[in-house]
Amino acid sequence: MMQGHKAGFYEKYIKRPQDFILALLALIILSPLMGVLAVFVGVRMGTPVIFKQERPGLWGKIFHIYKFRTMTEETDLSGKLLPDHLRLTRFGKFLRSTSLDELPELLNIIKGDMSLVGPRPLLVKYLPLYNERQNRRHEVRPGITGYAQVNGRNAISWEKKFELDVEYVEHVRFSEDWKIILKTIFAVLKREGISSDTSVTMEEFHGSKG
Repeated sequence: MMQGHKAGFYEKYIKRPQDFILALLALIILSPLMGVLAVFVGVRMGTPVIFKQERPGLWGKIFHIYKFRTMTEETDLSGKLLPDHLRLTRFGKFLRSTSLDELPELLNIIKGDMSLVGPRPLLVKYLPLYNERQNRRHEVRPGITGYAQVNGRNAISWEKKFELDVEYVEHVRFSEDWKIILKTIFAVLKREGISSDTSVTMEEFHGSKG
C-alpha cells in the first residue's frame, strides 16, 4: 500500500486550478501550431495522428495519454512491429527532441489526468516492478515535465529517475514547480537528455536490483 504524503496548501488549493488555467491558455495559443503539426504527422506517418496509450496516474489509476505520433506502424514479414529505432522517423525525432510530440498532453491536464509538473507517467506494465519507495511517485498527478526531466531526462538511470520523482513528491511547492517549468524550457531549447546511452528513447525498466 502506498504511503500517503501530507499535501500542503499549494498542492491542495492552487496547483490544480493553476494547471487548468495554464493548460487552457497554452492550448488556445498553440492550437494553430498543433494544427500544422497534425497535418505534417498525417502526411509523414499516416493516421491516426494522435498516439493514445494507457498510463498509470494518481494513485495508479489508469488513463489514456495523448501524444503526436512519432513512429510508423511498419512490421516485419511475420507482422511483428519493427524495433523502435527503425520506426522512428526523421520528423518523429524532431518532434521528440523539441518535445512538440507532447503538446496533446495539454488535454490530459485539462481533463485532470495530469499536471504540468510531476513524475512522468510510465507504462502500465511497470506497476508491479516498483519497490515500495518507487511506487510513491503515484501519490501525485503525473506531469508533462518533472524533477527528473530537468536533471537528465532519459539520459539518467531508472533508479536515479525514480529517486528524483519521490523527492519531488516529498517537496511539492509553488516555487519548485516554477523552477522546474523554467528549467524545462531551457532544456527543451538545448535538446538535452532526449535519449539514453543505449536506446533512441529509454531502455525498458525490468525492476530495480536488490
